Amino acid sequence: MSLIEVRDLSVRYGGNTVLSHVDMSIDRGEIVTIVGPNGSGKSTLLRALIGAVPIAAGRLTRASGLSIGYVPQKLAIDPTLPMTVARFMSLPRRQAPADVEAALEQAGVPDLSNRQMTNLSGGQFQRVMLARALLSSPDLLLLDEATQGLDQPGSAAFYRQIEEVRARLGCAVLMVSHELHVVMSASDRVICLNGHVCCQGTPEIVASAPEYRALFGSGTQGALALYRHDHNHSHDDGCAHDHGHPQGTESGVVPLHQATRGKVH
Repeated sequence: MSLIEVRDLSVRYGGNTVLSHVDMSIDRGEIVTIVGPNGSGKSTLLRALIGAVPIAAGRLTRASGLSIGYVPQKLAIDPTLPMTVARFMSLPRRQAPADVEAALEQAGVPDLSNRQMTNLSGGQFQRVMLARALLSSPDLLLLDEATQGLDQPGSAAFYRQIEEVRARLGCAVLMVSHELHVVMSASDRVICLNGHVCCQGTPEIVASAPEYRALFGSGTQGALALYRHDHNHSHDDGCAHDHGHPQGTESGVVPLHQATRGKVH
């Protein structure tokens, strides 16, 4: 059984439909990256998975006893508030010092317990956020733009840490990112979202597509440009939809219902 599975999921804010008819699942041990333009519902999907926003329709199934660790896109801390890393790690529930130290070590920052949160670099702050998410020994780790604001070497180092965490804990990782040039090597699957699931494929296949090489050669921005939606019509939302094209199109990006869901070996 998958750790988490959604079928025909929709989310609405007021009268606006943010997500519609989303089907996806996450299996133990795999790393999945969600890409899409701003406003495509990526953060909303993650928040729906943890129950932070209600679903309007569809079904969301979690494995029994599933433990989820969540690293949000942003967290503002009052710069005038004195708070050590150890204290932050014990909010809202007090944690044993040994557990705090172990989580910080897993996140790659073993010597920060007594540092003030406001004195951390951007990379250190994100590692502490990761450590806090690891305190529950999660089966599923959710990362929402966790490297936002970091430079490229910092992002690469963070994602290498995620790979180490996955290897050590055996947890699944679902992350939102625009940095496909960094996360390609760390992902087993890539899901393209634009209010609905447009398509998905293995990163190796996507990385070999001419469109991907052309994108980074020209400096063009936007994760959707990595994909050649080789379907028979397009929509105003910027994504194409599958209508029965065979697996193994020119780009190698596979329509959702034909995609291999297991890990890439």
